[in-house]
Amino acid sequence: MSDASNNPATQAAEPILEVKDLQKYFPIRGGILSRVVANVKAVEDVSFAVQPGEVVGLVGESGSGKTTAGRSILRLIEPTAGSVKFQGTEITTLSKAKMREYRKKMQIIFQDPFASLNPRMSVGDIIGEALQIHNLASGRAREEKVADLLERVGLSPSHMRRYPHEFSGGQRQRIGIARALAVDPLFIVADEPVSALDVSIQAQVVNLLQDLKEELGLTLLFIAHDLGVVEYISDKVIVMYLGRIMEIAPAKELYRNPVHPYTEALLSAVPIPDPTLKRERILLQGDIPSPINPPSGCVFRTRCPIAVEECKHVVPPLEEVSPGHFKACIRRP
Repeated sequence: MSDASNNPATQAAEPILEVKDLQKYFPIRGGILSRVVANVKAVEDVSFAVQPGEVVGLVGESGSGKTTAGRSILRLIEPTAGSVKFQGTEITTLSKAKMREYRKKMQIIFQDPFASLNPRMSVGDIIGEALQIHNLASGRAREEKVADLLERVGLSPSHMRRYPHEFSGGQRQRIGIARALAVDPLFIVADEPVSALDVSIQAQVVNLLQDLKEELGLTLLFIAHDLGVVEYISDKVIVMYLGRIMEIAPAKELYRNPVHPYTEALLSAVPIPDPTLKRERILLQGDIPSPINPPSGCVFRTRCPIAVEECKHVVPPLEEVSPGHFKACIRRP
């Protein structure tokens, strides 16, 4: 693994979250003795930092490891290796009891607003459950807190006695957001929170998250595959491919001047609202390779339009090309 302590992409003044050399492998077992015969290398040597109050977009195709990285950071799944520091504390080695204290500070908004809500619980119980678990409020105070959260996400306090199936997809996602906000977290992983919603509803939910970020000073890791959405809400963007980071840059800089061929291809697919303007589409050949047996060297080389022989043998390090702008490509200055 690379020495992430010397990686400029992770060096920042007092980040709220610092991830270094994060790995997550899923073992594949086979044979009579069920031995490990291979590994799904979902996340490989991922390093980045998030500043307080910052919205960081994490983008890439399906299968790039975005969701796995987000859940590994929160220890919803245990990382295989690497370091995750939250407010300076290494959380990957904390016991379950000590980790519980950090659950209040670190929350998640799930992708599917229906599957993530218990259909047998009322909305009030769903949102108030965390308040009860962490002994933050009970009785009348708990009900008032739930009512306030529902209003904050654009719903009515009268909704707390209804059940998830009585709401639309957008409303259910608002309930999921209210649940994440219930314990007053400092950091939220938003795992593709709008991908399951209609386009018109997506804008409403993104606007809500933007308003909450400004109102509450939230720090977000916003996972998505829609670069149009990410551009609107993010301060910084991280581009992943097959478990590795390809590029990191401030959002405006990334969209104006992408320096990695994979980022260029993703941006070329983003629709332009002006029909008089045309963008040259960069079509990547083939499908994303299997994470069980990723390509040697640069994992993107099998689909890269500018790949050369050397790309088979060199894993490109994440290098700074301009202030705050990093790329992992040996062929780009």
